[in-house]
Amino acid sequence: MFANIRADLRAHGGHWGAQGFWAMVVYRFGRWRYTIASPLLRKPFSLLYKVLYKFIQILTGIELPCEAVVGPGFVIDHFGGIVISGYARFGSNCRIRNGVVVGLKNVLEPCAPQIGDNVDIGSGAKLLGNITIGNNVTIGANAVVICDVPDDHIAVGVPAVLKSRHESRVLT
Repeated sequence: MFANIRADLRAHGGHWGAQGFWAMVVYRFGRWRYTIASPLLRKPFSLLYKVLYKFIQILTGIELPCEAVVGPGFVIDHFGGIVISGYARFGSNCRIRNGVVVGLKNVLEPCAPQIGDNVDIGSGAKLLGNITIGNNVTIGANAVVICDVPDDHIAVGVPAVLKSRHESRVLT
């Protein structure tokens, strides 16, 4: 747990006061409590986690349940209005900003996006449903992504339009 917290602190630029870092500390604590084998010993830690989770949710506007899988180097750049489903999975070195929702498209289908490595998600973006976001992807601000995004692409717009990073651009 402490190695992950140190890595999270480095990912947040060493800023102890970053509210995204606070959310990550509570997230890491929530994941760590599952390693306690005895249910009787785990109960007080679970209660503490639930109190801390609600406190962080109210204070920062970040909803990051410990059931979500988050890789190393995960950065919450700006706080507020962030909702991440417990079914979501993030690879390493991902960055999200305020107003991002990563969740279910439909309550009857409990599956959320699976996000690869080195993904940058802009403010207000919504990633919904059983989709896969590849590696080295950028999701533009306010984009609504409801389809798979392959590696090395950019998704922008409502609904999101995919553009390859390797397309040649002609400036006019």
